[in-house]
Amino acid sequence: MFLAAFEINLDYADSLGGSQVKVNMKRSIQDFWRNTRGQDLVEYALAAGMVAVAAVACLPPLGAVVGQVFNAIGGIVQNNIQ
Repeated sequence: MFLAAFEINLDYADSLGGSQVKVNMKRSIQDFWRNTRGQDLVEYALAAGMVAVAAVACLPPLGAVVGQVFNAIGGIVQNNIQ
């Protein structure tokens, strides 16, 4: 759809005598549309975001379990010292 609307605008430019401008603009937009160089960075950012969300979701229940483990270890150490 985007390229179809762009074609209409380029036809208008062509009617004004800008056929070379039309070719250059069309080529530039097609190159931009096919360019995937930044795609990897976006994918890594999305993956890092999902890991961060998962970590935040797991921390409260995990924090309680870790607290219980340390309390149990503290109790064992305290009983063996006395």
